Amino acid sequence: MSKGSSVTFHTFLLLVIFLFLLHFPLSIALTVETKALLELKNQLQDPSNSLGTWKEDSPDSPCDFEGVSCDLNSRRVTGISLENKSLSGEISSSISVLQNLTSLVLASNSLSGEIPSQLIKCSNLQTLNLTENNLNGTIPDLSALTNLQVLDLSENYFSGKLPDWAGKLTGLTSLSLGQNNFDEGEIPENLGNLKKLTYIVLAGCNLIGTIPDSIFQLKSLGNFDFSTNKLSGSFPKAITTLPNLYKIELYVNNFTGEIPSEIASLTLLREFDISRNQLSGKLPAELGNLKNLVVFQLYGNNFSGEFPQGFGDLKHLEAFSIYGNKFTGTFPANFGRFSPLVSVDISENKFSGGFPQYLCESRKLQFLLALDNNFSGELSESYAECKTLLRLRVNKNDLYGSIPSGVWGLPSANIIDFSDNRFTGGISSEIGLSANLGQLFIQNNKFSGGLPSDIGKLTSLDRLDANKNSISGKIPPQIKNLKKLTALHLEENLLTGSIPKELGECTKLVDVNLASNSLTGDIPSSVAQMSSLNSLNLSRNKLTGVIPENLVKLKLSSIDFSQNQLTGMVPNDLVMMGGNQAFTGNGGLCIDQKFENQIGSGISVCNGSRNYKKHAENKLVLYFVIATALVIILAGLLLVSYRNYKYNESRMQNDLEGGVEKDPCWKLESFHQTEFDADEISNLEEANLLGSGSTGKVYRLDLKKSGATVAVKQIWKGKEVKVLTSEMDILGKVRHKNILKLYACLMKGGSHFLVLEYMANGNLFQALRREIKGGRPELDWARRHKIALGAAKGIAYLHHDCSPAVIHRDIKSTNILLDEEFEPKIADFGIAKIAEETSKVLDSNCFAGTHGYIAPELAYSLKVTEKSDVYSFGVVLLELVTGKSPVEAEFGEDRDIVYWVSTHLNSLEDTIKVLDHRVSNLIEDEMIKVLRIAVLCTTKLPNLRPNMREVVKMLVDADPCYASNTEKIQEKC
Repeated sequence: MSKGSSVTFHTFLLLVIFLFLLHFPLSIALTVETKALLELKNQLQDPSNSLGTWKEDSPDSPCDFEGVSCDLNSRRVTGISLENKSLSGEISSSISVLQNLTSLVLASNSLSGEIPSQLIKCSNLQTLNLTENNLNGTIPDLSALTNLQVLDLSENYFSGKLPDWAGKLTGLTSLSLGQNNFDEGEIPENLGNLKKLTYIVLAGCNLIGTIPDSIFQLKSLGNFDFSTNKLSGSFPKAITTLPNLYKIELYVNNFTGEIPSEIASLTLLREFDISRNQLSGKLPAELGNLKNLVVFQLYGNNFSGEFPQGFGDLKHLEAFSIYGNKFTGTFPANFGRFSPLVSVDISENKFSGGFPQYLCESRKLQFLLALDNNFSGELSESYAECKTLLRLRVNKNDLYGSIPSGVWGLPSANIIDFSDNRFTGGISSEIGLSANLGQLFIQNNKFSGGLPSDIGKLTSLDRLDANKNSISGKIPPQIKNLKKLTALHLEENLLTGSIPKELGECTKLVDVNLASNSLTGDIPSSVAQMSSLNSLNLSRNKLTGVIPENLVKLKLSSIDFSQNQLTGMVPNDLVMMGGNQAFTGNGGLCIDQKFENQIGSGISVCNGSRNYKKHAENKLVLYFVIATALVIILAGLLLVSYRNYKYNESRMQNDLEGGVEKDPCWKLESFHQTEFDADEISNLEEANLLGSGSTGKVYRLDLKKSGATVAVKQIWKGKEVKVLTSEMDILGKVRHKNILKLYACLMKGGSHFLVLEYMANGNLFQALRREIKGGRPELDWARRHKIALGAAKGIAYLHHDCSPAVIHRDIKSTNILLDEEFEPKIADFGIAKIAEETSKVLDSNCFAGTHGYIAPELAYSLKVTEKSDVYSFGVVLLELVTGKSPVEAEFGEDRDIVYWVSTHLNSLEDTIKVLDHRVSNLIEDEMIKVLRIAVLCTTKLPNLRPNMREVVKMLVDADPCYASNTEKIQEKC
């Protein structure tokens, strides 16, 4: 090799080594970043396998990991975007290794735990978006992230003080901390330092006081959201000095005063929502000059006076809601003429004059709610072309004239409500085109003509209220097609002809009222086919013939056949259901003699024929013979029992407080394998007492042999046979993870013990009232829903999977026990009954249960059914949703939680008030879903309640872990 070649070779070799050394640190860095991301993956659960590409041997790791972006030159990680990937688990502190990270987006997942404080090492971070997760704890001080521009930590469970360090992040353009569990406090003054801020959302942050003046120095703000807090004071006039505002959200606060006319200077304003405050006065006419308005909502205030006429000229308005104010005068005549309106709610005001005719001019309107005003005149023909309408409610006005034919046939409508007006004319046959109609309300008008046969095409109809009109003719037989109909009100009309036998095919009917018409003919026996029927009123008609005997099969709680021309004997069971008032005014009706002294006067007693008397005499002789035989048998049994009693009397003297006999001859019945000595079961210490109830005391016991922990129930003397037999018969046979497990039963003399599964977290009633660190409730909504679903599954098993079915009869929060994982178990079967037994025997215990949980029908009926358990479980659901007890002083004297909740269901605002505010901050929608289920379960009429299988399905559908985060639609129901 020549000298020149040698030099060239060495130069080349040095160059290669230099390049290798340059590359080596980069390789090290990439390996570290890969390991950091894999550590992040290891702490996450990934059911959708979104992180499937995150592998150490990936050819271009970590830059080819899904959701990971890298710098093209350095190959270092600059971004992580894993939005809406169904991820759970915690964020690893290893993420702090990613020194070049500029964007971290993990929004819309189920991440839990705290934000790692090491995140501040990612000094280049510009975007941090962790919204819509289950993160908790206090937010660490992130003020060291001086490059941060977007900070979104909204819709989590963060607690502690609202972070004032955010005021140091002067580069922020977007700040969103809304919908968290922050401590009550004021808006930090130093947020006014964020001069670049264009977007601020501090909704649902438990804020009090007034909005500081410094906030109104943020001239770049476009989105201004401080809704759902407790802010007070006058409406902030200074907001009108923010020229770039396009969205103002101040709803659900305590603002007072009037709206300043200067608000019209915000010419870019598109969305304006100040609903549910305490604002008053007249609206400035200048508001009509906000030409870019898309959403305008100020419902639930005290505004009065005339509404600005300028709103009739707006061209972009889509959502408009001003219900629950005191507006008067005429509504803007051109309103909607130039706007693509989708939702309009002007209900509960005092508008007068003609009804607006252009609300559906754009043919996009879905919700038209104008109930409870003073509108007069006719309904415009233009609404016949409003095929998009889902809800049409113009009830409680002074409207008159005929309804345009096309308005009867709105193909998308699910509610049509014309009630409480002065409408005339007939029901158009076009009603058959409203194929999706679920509820039709036309009562309290002057409608005439007949019910068209096309009404039979409304196969989705759930309720038809047409009472108090002048509707004539016959009830069309096509009514049989309304298979989903649950309520039919046609009372106080001019109907003639007979009750069609086809009505019996509407098997889901619960409430039928045909009173005060001119119906003739017999009561069709097919009525008995309506197995769900609970209330039947056929009074004040011209019905003839006998009352069908098969009606006694129905579980009626209300019946009225008075003022007709019926004849014959009233079936005995119907007499018990309705009393004499239900049958008065029928000269030909009579009742069995045995009811003569029980139900008073007003209806005659049947004389009966000779055959009837002879039959009664024969029955009397038979009863006498049977009674004599029974007396002889009972006398013999009593003699034997008395001798046994005297023999064992000395062994039955010990009470629970008096100790236990030390006789080794224990009688043991075992149901699940476990090892213990009878003596350790009987030697219970008061220091381990868990609780005491109506049937006995319950102790905690650590077994010596196995080391396991069990609960031991020592039965009170005097009730031991009944309670023990019931609990053994039921708990010894059932096998379900949500039913408390019975290991064994020990009996000897007067001492009786049940060895039961130990439940570490006590009962639901106690758990609802326990708090953890920071004053937060021990049971968040996810746990409450888990408990509700598990308990429902346990009860459903008793009702539907046990043969025969088991009726618990004492479902309540203290009888729902919780294990260490908060899995619920139904307990205390001391008064439970087998369904077959309850249908045969009416005993004095049929009113068993606990005040506040007892179904209302048990006040008048001796028949206990599964629906009684459903009612009690509904009360438990109300406890879970409201955090309140079944009976509290605030409900009023003789009032319970069911009544209290029922008084808060008229509006969304009222409904939200019943939710447990300690957990409802982020999951109002999910809680309201369960509230709806609870309301169904506690319906007064048992046949309207769902069964427990249906309850389980509804609770599964309401699972917060699977609920979608859809935008709330604020509308009047």
